[in-house]
Amino acid sequence: MDIAAYMNEVGAQARAAAKHVARSTTAVRNQALLAMAQALGAARAELTEANKQDLCAAKANGLDSAMLDRLELTPARVDAMIEGLHQVAGLSDPIGVITDMAYRPSGIQVGKMRVPLGVIGIIYESRPNVTVEAASLCLKSGNAAILRGGSESIHSNQAIARCISSSLAQAGLPETAVQIIATADRAAVGELITMPQYVDVIVPRGGKGLIERVSRDARVPVIKHLDGVCHVYIDSHADPEKALAVAVNAKTQRYGTCNTMETLLVDEKIAADMLPLLNAAFVEKGVELRGCERSREIVSEMTPATEADWDAEYLAPILAVKVVDGLDGAIAHISQFSSQHTDSIITENYTRARRFLTEVDSSSVMVNASTRFADGFEYGLGAEIGISTDKIHARGPVGLEGLTSQKYVVFGDGHIRV
Repeated sequence: MDIAAYMNEVGAQARAAAKHVARSTTAVRNQALLAMAQALGAARAELTEANKQDLCAAKANGLDSAMLDRLELTPARVDAMIEGLHQVAGLSDPIGVITDMAYRPSGIQVGKMRVPLGVIGIIYESRPNVTVEAASLCLKSGNAAILRGGSESIHSNQAIARCISSSLAQAGLPETAVQIIATADRAAVGELITMPQYVDVIVPRGGKGLIERVSRDARVPVIKHLDGVCHVYIDSHADPEKALAVAVNAKTQRYGTCNTMETLLVDEKIAADMLPLLNAAFVEKGVELRGCERSREIVSEMTPATEADWDAEYLAPILAVKVVDGLDGAIAHISQFSSQHTDSIITENYTRARRFLTEVDSSSVMVNASTRFADGFEYGLGAEIGISTDKIHARGPVGLEGLTSQKYVVFGDGHIRV
């Protein structure tokens, strides 16, 4: 296969389809989403068989158990995909919404209208259910999508692609409004991220290596986060029970997510009281604590932390612990080592909470809450395409609105500028 020619064709088809999707009605796009849900339900046997092919190949290639788990399409996960399509269909449509309408002294009215981005390229690994999530969010927000899943899930993704294509046609939309790349050749990624004439934005979802490559080589704007080095700071004015509950949840509710706490900061004034309690709770959960010198003076059984631990994203039952010189020390540490994903303060002091919110420059900053809440569903977005730590366009969990832009609209009645 000539990859460059193939991707050029995919891009041209997506650009043409994007115009049809952008002018389609909410009802038509919802009809396509509900048709996808019905098609997936009817194709359960086909999906299971395709997924078995991927699982067999993955096992033969030595993929680890975590990757195999992400790859598997269980009946419950198919149900979740179907439910997700119904949920996205039920979300408010952002397209065409006009806000900030105001009269100017000249008599014209000026406002902002929300519009689709155009063509969105999404590159992801392992999980075939991302294919449905990405397709539904892009379509609902009036965009065309080019989806490139991992080579390990190619049969599953192609089975899902057939369901999506037939549903788009059923709703009267171009089947090319959502295209799933049909080759596992890595060169397809290189083409996709260097086609600004066809693609308006790239969203990489996967490991650090993938995101670094896309960020480095893309000639198209990228919505991404590279690391999830999230902090919880327990202030000297914290409620001990709240602090313990939030810290344990932030680390142990799930280990392998980008919004899991990786570093725990404790105010020196309460460290002697809090660290033994925290240590006991984390040891019970099987978490290895890697502490600074001051932490180990209080809890000697902690593993000595190295400089590399402060910017490590473990995605595992390992936690870095540091005693800091109050709020100033916590903010300084976060400024140096945070990946600007999610950081939280535990305190009963309103003034300190306000200062933390103001001075910590992350996409989500929290007070008395677990970092695990940094999620599109938890934020009321219905679903998310990913989390952005960039500062331009979208920041934080990216839902429907994050897949749109705005343009100014002006209403006059024969007005001329003098």
